Amino acid sequence: RHVPEVLQNSGLGEREFTFTAHLLPLARGILETIYLRTQRVEKAVDLLSIYEEAYAEEPFVRLYAPSKVPDLRAVVHTNFCDIGFIFDSSTQRATIVVAEDNLLKGAAGQAVQNMNLMLGFPETQGLL
Repeated sequence: RHVPEVLQNSGLGEREFTFTAHLLPLARGILETIYLRTQRVEKAVDLLSIYEEAYAEEPFVRLYAPSKVPDLRAVVHTNFCDIGFIFDSSTQRATIVVAEDNLLKGAAGQAVQNMNLMLGFPETQGLL
C-alpha cells in the first residue's frame, strides 16, 4: 500500500524499485528497505549528495555515510528518521534502509511537528 506514495513523490517508474516494510516482533519501530537501480548515479557519494540536498533543512532526518545502515535502537523513542544505503556502482543498484519509531515519528511526533509548523513555533519544539 506504500508503493503509490513512493511513485507519487519519487518520480520513479512503476517497476524501478522494490519496497519492503519489515514486520518484526517489536513494541515499536519500523525498518524499511528499498531496492532500486538508477542510471543517474555512478558513485555512492553521488547518491549521498542527492539525499543531503533533499533533506538539508529537515531537522529530524539523519543520513548515514555510504555503506552504513541505521539500527532501530537509534530511533526508538525519538522523532528521528534515519536513512542509510549501500550502493553497488558496478550494477548501479542501491539498497536504502530507513528506520523510524512508528509510535513517535510515525504518529504523535509527526502530529506535534506539523502543529508546530502550523502555529509558527520552531519545528523541533517539544520533540528534542
